[in-house]
Amino acid sequence: MASSTINFDPDSGIPYGANLTIYSGTDFTQTFNIKSTSNSAFNLTSYSGAGKLSKSIGIGASTGSDNYTTFTVGITSALGGVLQVSLTDTQTKVLDQGRYMYDVLITVGSTTYPLVNGNVYVYNTVTQRT
Repeated sequence: MASSTINFDPDSGIPYGANLTIYSGTDFTQTFNIKSTSNSAFNLTSYSGAGKLSKSIGIGASTGSDNYTTFTVGITSALGGVLQVSLTDTQTKVLDQGRYMYDVLITVGSTTYPLVNGNVYVYNTVTQRT
């Protein structure tokens, strides 16, 4: 399980950039330790999260709004500012090798903020898993 610490300023409207790696056919989990602009844990009480992964088709081409995989997003410590995104081995098994784009949004009330986004590289295994 990988972990990243990110700084989040909801007033900026700009997500933190972080690249990820997924190995096809395995469970994937990424933990984000979210810090406020004062470098203390960002309080995620009353927040919920959503995240998507979409295949990057090419420069200037749309990834398509229907061509995505949805992350499971869970807040594992609201007061500690810890959020986790995950995919099951069944979800990663159907991903083709290559570059993807992802984003994670968090919502409080009726306001949604971009939290983190970036590239994901998916590696397929050479040996078939049983």
